[in-house]
Amino acid sequence: MRVDVGALLTALRTLLGDTAVQADDATRRLMASDLYAAGPLPLAVIRPAKVTQLAQAVAAASNAGATLVPRGGGLSYTGGYQCRTDSVLVDLSALDQIEHISAEDMYVVAQAGVTWKQLYAALAPLGLRLPFFGTFSGAGATIGGGLSHGALFFGSARYGAAADNVLGVEVVIADGTTLRTGQWALKADAEPVLRNFGPDTTGLFMHDGGAFGIKTRAAFRLIPMPAHSGYASFAFADFESAAKALSAIARAGLGEEVYLLDAGAVAAKVERGHDIAGAWRAARQVLGTASGAGAKCRALAGMLRAGRKVVPQDAFTLHMVAAGNASAAVEHDLAQAHVLAGTHGGVAIAATVPRIARADPFPNLDAVLGAGGDRWAALNVKLAHSRAAALIGAHRQLVQRHRTEMDARGVRVTYLCSALGNHSFSFEAVFHWRDVWHPLHQAKVTPEVLVGFSVPTENLPARALVATLREETCALFAAMGGASNQIGRTYPFVEVLDEAPLALLRGIKQQLDPAARMNPGVLGL
Repeated sequence: MRVDVGALLTALRTLLGDTAVQADDATRRLMASDLYAAGPLPLAVIRPAKVTQLAQAVAAASNAGATLVPRGGGLSYTGGYQCRTDSVLVDLSALDQIEHISAEDMYVVAQAGVTWKQLYAALAPLGLRLPFFGTFSGAGATIGGGLSHGALFFGSARYGAAADNVLGVEVVIADGTTLRTGQWALKADAEPVLRNFGPDTTGLFMHDGGAFGIKTRAAFRLIPMPAHSGYASFAFADFESAAKALSAIARAGLGEEVYLLDAGAVAAKVERGHDIAGAWRAARQVLGTASGAGAKCRALAGMLRAGRKVVPQDAFTLHMVAAGNASAAVEHDLAQAHVLAGTHGGVAIAATVPRIARADPFPNLDAVLGAGGDRWAALNVKLAHSRAAALIGAHRQLVQRHRTEMDARGVRVTYLCSALGNHSFSFEAVFHWRDVWHPLHQAKVTPEVLVGFSVPTENLPARALVATLREETCALFAAMGGASNQIGRTYPFVEVLDEAPLALLRGIKQQLDPAARMNPGVLGL
């Protein structure tokens, strides 16, 4: 079905208003690129401010033969919102209202365009928090995107990913119908406090990349803000020992975050804060999150001991945050972590990295570019703790096979591993190279930082090498039985599923989206 673009744009502007429908080249280029690749330009970008408007626009576009691609904060690198030439890109950033917070029933309802930072800031004065409460990119990443693409990190070692903490969602499907899930699906007015009212319909829309519909609202469970927090960091001589310690601490359920960085990853994270102003900012943030005079003094003393040398040279470092409502419980968890880390050769170091990460969990988005303005793109996989060592060894061998060309092209790799609950090891390889920026990089980095970089030129050889490394990495993940949370169009999905579950998903797709209008191609569907 050929799209009458003029008629469609007229219809969308009638429904949404002129300013909410953009078809200029600059806007379409910006919105069609993620942090790794830039795809075909959409027909238009729409930015509805009301759920009713969104539903009407979806129906109009679908009836006109256009496909619909939802976009949250845009800070992914897996092609999750890659458009086709017949696509209307749906920018959800105007659906940014936190609609209801219930301290009595311990849930919150927020629209899909709300950022993790915005939600955290609204809950904190009430002494409340989501169990999982955001990603590194939470200043711009949205809850809708996080539920579609598997957001995790802050709180994930204890509480899992974003999708594990949602109680229900509201979704607009391809024909414009709005549906709700869980207890929200009742005909009677009901608070969305039970997710599993019958089969888990909420789960159908988690990690779907928008293949089944566009999420417009979500209800999350709440917890009281923990009264006490504690921090620990350990240095290891090798990757494997650090990974074994991570698994041991995760299995014991001792931390809200437990994560491992190699020396290159630590250097990239702390490099920006080494000026005097950055040091003062870090100190103020850490002191602001330490409760009581004694805790403030201990926090500052730890930072002073660390100085500018946060970790030993070439060390692999493990970092954790313990939290609870009793200081004795937190001290117990930290003491147990010290024992487990020591068992695997870990040496305690100043816990500067986790302190600063928690003191300012949602900084600005300058880190979408690396040191000197380099590009980077990550790939992640989740697997059992028992397979972690084999994966680490296999991926380092993969990198070593390309070492000569990587050195010649200026491509390097760093690693971030973390705990997802007590049962899952998350492995992330991050590839860095120098290449021309995408419009999204320039839009997210603050101007004063951007002007400090020399503008890179196109680097096709390095880009091709990174593409090869990513392809081989994804193949390795699949061969080891790994599963990724941000699938998009990057990781194999339908290719690796068994026949029966794949048939089930294809049937659901056919039921919800018979003409394949909703983000076609994402997940391989």
